[in-house]
Formats: sequence, structure tokens, C-alpha cells
Amino acid sequence: MAIARQSMTDEQRKSVVLEYLKAIDRGDPITGEGSLLDLFADDAQLYYPKWGLANGKAQIGKLLADVGGTVKAAQHHYAEFNWVFSGGDTLVCEGTSHGEHQAGPWRAGMPEWAAGRFCDVFEIRDFKIQRCFIYLDPDYAGKDTARYPWLAASTRNGVTPEPAAAR
Repeated sequence: MAIARQSMTDEQRKSVVLEYLKAIDRGDPITGEGSLLDLFADDAQLYYPKWGLANGKAQIGKLLADVGGTVKAAQHHYAEFNWVFSGGDTLVCEGTSHGEHQAGPWRAGMPEWAAGRFCDVFEIRDFKIQRCFIYLDPDYAGKDTARYPWLAASTRNGVTPEPAAAR
């Protein structure tokens, strides 16, 4: 017997992604009724840089708790999102954000090379997140500059590097 799947439009998939991002911005709980985990399928995958791949709700809950434990507040800039639809279950959301990390604040574009820009690839089926791969710089406060020669010299002297386009 085949498992029935619910048909979804691109806008319906987009609404699931928006609910996930808004839940993060609101600081919704990870577990329990109406939680972040309710948005994920039981066998979903979630990837986050420097954490790795979480498989299933238990691991996803651990990933969200670990990452969420370092972020005091986040706000996505919804009006600036760029959406890419595949015509199937996959969609991409590219955008910017600002917030407060335990190591300090971040805001996309301040400075230009710092955190705040992201690109998330989602697979949405049956009104649940099946897969979410998050691509961003997890150094929210911009403290990891010593390993990058183009940043190290100017940050060592207390000068914020100018954007590459201005050089």
C-alpha cells in the first residue's frame, strides 16, 4: 500500500519556511506543543555549519538547543528575502539577519564581510520540513579574523576592513 502525499504549492512550502524562521525570531521553545520540532518530519535532516548533520527529531532538537544556546536574539529581514523555487519539494531562501550572539551583536553588512547573510535550502513535503541545510558564517560576532590575512591586519590595528569592492 502506497503512502499518500499531500499536494503542496510553492506558496504553501514558503509559508512553512516562514513559520520556521518566525519561530526562531520569536524564540519559540524547541520541544512541546507548538514548538520548532513540530515543523519537522520525524525523519527530517538539519545541517548547520560547525555542528554537522542532525538526523531525526531527537538530533535536530539537540542541534537547535546547542545553537540556540549561543544566540540571545535573532531577527530575519523578511522584506529582503530572495526565494528560489524548484517546481518540486525544494526551495531556497536567501536573506539577511541581525541579532545578539553570546560573543556579541551581528548585523548583515556591518561590516560587509561579517555574519548576517544566509542561504537555506529546504525540502518541504506534507507541510513538514523534510530537509534543511543552512549555509552561513556561524562566527556571528566576527571574532574569527586572525586566520584570514585580509582581515587579520586591519582588525589587529582596530580598523574595520573595507568591502572587497571598495579596495
